[in-house]
Amino acid sequence: MELINRELSWLAFNERVLQEAMDTKVPVVERMRFLGIYSNNLDEFFRVRVANIRRIIGVQKKQIAGFSGTPTELYNEIRKTVMKQQLKFESTYQQLLSELEKHSIFHVDDTNCSGTMLAELSNYFNTKLKHAIVPIILEKSTPFPRLKDSSIYLAVRMLSENKKTVKFALIKIPSEFPRFYRIKEGEKEYVLLLDDIIRLHLKNIFSIFTFDTVEAYTFKFTRDAELNLDDDLAFTLIEKIEKSLKQRKKGKPVRFVYDEKMPKDLLDHLLKSLNLKFGINTIPGGKYHNFKDFMSFPSFEHPEFLYPAQPPVNHPDLEGQKSLIKTILAKDVLLHFPYQRFDYVVDVLREAAIDPKVTFIKINVYRVAAHSQIMNALMSAVLNGKNVTVVLELQARFDEENNVFWANNLRENGAKVIYGVQDLKVHSKLMQITRVSNRQEQLITYVGTGNFNEKTALIYSDISLLTANIAISREVKKVFRLLENNLDRGIFKELIVSPFNTRRKFNALIDQEIAFAKKDLPASIRIKINNLTDPKLIDKLYEASQAGVKIQMIIRGICGLVPGVKGMSENIKVISLVDRYLEHARFFIFRNNGNPIYYISSADWMERNLDKRIEVACPIVDPKIQFEIDTVFNYQWKGSVKVREIRKDLKNTYRRPKAKPFHAQVELYNYYKNKANQD
Repeated sequence: MELINRELSWLAFNERVLQEAMDTKVPVVERMRFLGIYSNNLDEFFRVRVANIRRIIGVQKKQIAGFSGTPTELYNEIRKTVMKQQLKFESTYQQLLSELEKHSIFHVDDTNCSGTMLAELSNYFNTKLKHAIVPIILEKSTPFPRLKDSSIYLAVRMLSENKKTVKFALIKIPSEFPRFYRIKEGEKEYVLLLDDIIRLHLKNIFSIFTFDTVEAYTFKFTRDAELNLDDDLAFTLIEKIEKSLKQRKKGKPVRFVYDEKMPKDLLDHLLKSLNLKFGINTIPGGKYHNFKDFMSFPSFEHPEFLYPAQPPVNHPDLEGQKSLIKTILAKDVLLHFPYQRFDYVVDVLREAAIDPKVTFIKINVYRVAAHSQIMNALMSAVLNGKNVTVVLELQARFDEENNVFWANNLRENGAKVIYGVQDLKVHSKLMQITRVSNRQEQLITYVGTGNFNEKTALIYSDISLLTANIAISREVKKVFRLLENNLDRGIFKELIVSPFNTRRKFNALIDQEIAFAKKDLPASIRIKINNLTDPKLIDKLYEASQAGVKIQMIIRGICGLVPGVKGMSENIKVISLVDRYLEHARFFIFRNNGNPIYYISSADWMERNLDKRIEVACPIVDPKIQFEIDTVFNYQWKGSVKVREIRKDLKNTYRRPKAKPFHAQVELYNYYKNKANQD
């Protein structure tokens, strides 16, 4: 079976993000922010995937999926690919600085500030910044300090005029200060990085020394982010998570990115102190690192530097209703973020919190905002006497600390908090409100593809169903029973629930299309997911293609399937859409001989989602909502702007418009806007 390697496919996805930064049609500050997204993505990739490869080097000598060489050779291929992308990254950054200069906005550094600027920066340094800086002198007699992952450091080199005396030091760039500092002089505006303000004052910081030259070079490094939870029964899960988070901060470095102009003696000293080897863990770069901060690059009050405003629109079924719950009891409602407002989800919870007929609220949470309106609404419900159960996944990678915070907060306020299921991450996106009216139980149910996070709902494209459908709601109730009592599995006929019946159900649905194709009946499958890596499902899709089933897939990220190969996958086409919004919705449409079957899902088709997580796919039975899902897929499949064709060569070839260009995300926004105005 032919596969594309997971890691190399992911790097191709991240290059699609980099392409957005390179695209001159994208507004200039948005391009700068895409550089930040690219950088942040790459940091996480090294912390997780590359760290995993480093762990298996020396242990596993055999070939790995989709790659003809050893883990060591794959690691070298990853490094080579990243280095090529880094050159594009640096070139793009310089182009963007030139573009800003056309608008009288100039980037300056510690070498070319005017006298007026220096006076302002000196005042800023002395009154605000100075006391946040903690210089560390690197002496042979003292241990090398434990550095923080994801932070930026200045490696300082102090040199006497005769070059016989040299001293090294470190400065962590304070994260509590904005990375960018703006200065206006007449019609011109200037921007500096915090790094350079510190560089300007190095002699001030190290004033007790008499060195002639004091220079600083940026570097950062990335640690292995794996959490190792021990089996000590004396500790609760939350205590194990807190302990493991501390251990993560001591994880082995897997990448060291540094200013390529750093002197060799300073570089050698850092690598030796960090127990790293040149050329294996090291990646040379430019003067500045931690470009994830560029996700917050200022817009300089220039509207044309940003995407045109697309505020989320009203949902015609929910807007202006006195009771959202009664509306949902009467009809199913589909929400599509960020085109439509996420506020409705918070409003449903807020209404439930004060509705005297509501008795229970249950929700499972994977990631929430730091200042979460969802969590505040749940605490309001507790204070109003509702029984609130929150299944909170403590092991949501890089959100563990935020989830521990909310777990403690909720528990202290009286909510029942459950920390997931043993050995399984809870990745489903479910909420259920129990209401008793005229002695009859009413279940108001939410099933989504994305997190209960009002912040990411502005940039992540997700869909969610609000329903009182009895069959669906009763099975969601079973899922919550499972989450509360690990022994109570339940039987699911409506829902597809990992790790219990997902493989069997999806295999059966694909087999059904194969059977239709073999009878010369029209057969097709349309899939929209983020990642496809599961070998067994890929093999099943190959089988379907060979039987004549037409398969269209929109996959944002990793795609292990090789499309368009004669005799294997010639009936499979795959595209990827990377644009203003992060495509995150997951849904499936099976033609079913003219009576299509629709599911929305929290799960990608990866081994972990199928076998090692609680995931829920929910059927869509309302014809109007089915039509809406068809519309979303049709618009994106028709797209000829920001759409790349996925091929084995991983070249991210843009789909070229045959006629008038069709910009799917823009057209979808207009679709929802018109829908809101018409209804």
